[in-house]
Amino acid sequence: MPSPAASVGGIVLRGGWSARMGTAKEWLPIGKEHLLQRVVRIVGSVVRPVVTASRREQPLPALPPKVEVVYDAVENAGPLAGMAAGFEALAGRCEAALVVSCDHPLLKPAFIARLIELLGDHQAVVPTHEGRSYPLVAVYRFDLRPLLTELLARSERCVHAFTERCGAHVVSSADLADVDPTRDSLRNVNDRESYERGLRDSSA
Repeated sequence: MPSPAASVGGIVLRGGWSARMGTAKEWLPIGKEHLLQRVVRIVGSVVRPVVTASRREQPLPALPPKVEVVYDAVENAGPLAGMAAGFEALAGRCEAALVVSCDHPLLKPAFIARLIELLGDHQAVVPTHEGRSYPLVAVYRFDLRPLLTELLARSERCVHAFTERCGAHVVSSADLADVDPTRDSLRNVNDRESYERGLRDSSA
């Protein structure tokens, strides 16, 4: 699927410490791929360039040559550090990026395209579903780099604080229902039970 906006890239976050899963999420097998490989492939089918953000010492599955690996801007600072590294890598090459953590195996290309369409003139677009917001399946403009840098300098670790400060355009799940009726794109795998469900549904 071609990108609906050529100026949008992709940042795939490696997936945290995986404490509840008990093993690194990016290496979880799903079909013939590892989880990180799957999400990178899906993101790359809609936007480019794509980078993946990781801790410096973290081994990763093999990725396509055009996918750049970048390292967290601040150690142990959560997803904001990965976002900052991705912003730095993609700045000048595109105006905004889809940011998604690697634990969304059911992410749909049409869902990504719709988020980009909904960005419009907003600084960011963040989906919500059943009262919960999903800042790690969202699109952000690179104009937000100074705010991200400021929050990291203040040791802020909460990505929700970033979306609140940047005035993100919050969209309801109704705006996404036609491209993903079950909102599977928002489902992440945090433990073995959710992973097993994701495996079943990905092969359905």
